[in-house]
Amino acid sequence: MTTTEAAEQPLSIGEVAERTGLSVHALRFYEREGLLVGPVRRTSGGRRRYTSFDVDWLLICVKLRESGMPLADLKHFAELVRHGPGNEAERLRLLDAHRQRVDAQIQALEECRSVITWKVGVYAEHLARGEAGGLWDPTA
Repeated sequence: MTTTEAAEQPLSIGEVAERTGLSVHALRFYEREGLLVGPVRRTSGGRRRYTSFDVDWLLICVKLRESGMPLADLKHFAELVRHGPGNEAERLRLLDAHRQRVDAQIQALEECRSVITWKVGVYAEHLARGEAGGLWDPTA
């Protein structure tokens, strides 16, 4: 079997869970909620069979969710993709709005890290001098 043939072999829900980091339960939820861009094929026995395209899409979904994209936005994005060409500008607006939210979160976290780094330095300096007593002491 060639690499191309192996890549085209349908995948079970367990294999997709392993490749995407999503649980089997989450994969069923994604399907139920219309978060996939195509129908999941089934065997004659009713078992789900996924394609490499499904896995690629789910990996994008994982990153969008991990970065805080609301399910409603992800569902809307999937709907746009399912509708095919002609709505790329709307897809771009949706993704750009999400990127801007992520950028704002990153900026806020960088500001938090800066304060934490400063406070770590204060404590390290005081401990190195043996003068840590009284730092944030409510009884002082």
